[in-house]
Amino acid sequence: MRLTGLLDAFSEPTFRRVLGNCIDNGPSNLILSLTQIDFVDSSGLGALVQLVKKAQGAGGKLQVVTNARVTQTVKLVRLEQFLSLQPSIEAAVENLEAADS
Repeated sequence: MRLTGLLDAFSEPTFRRVLGNCIDNGPSNLILSLTQIDFVDSSGLGALVQLVKKAQGAGGKLQVVTNARVTQTVKLVRLEQFLSLQPSIEAAVENLEAADS
């Protein structure tokens, strides 16, 4: 799934619902690209944390690909390792493949 624009209190409910459905009905491992996101607020960060936990609870992993702006925001709250931030989709795929080995 690739998002554009803002991940904030306004977009968070739809984001959480759609991605939650992907976790419930899709493959166990997912890659989420936030490279086109310009802004993430605390609601968006909270949704990301809940979705990572949901994926883990379903026996999978959620890899988050970010840009510099999103990475900076996530690092401010020290969630970069928990959210498994990746610099590119290729790196996320490699990380998932290594975890499956």
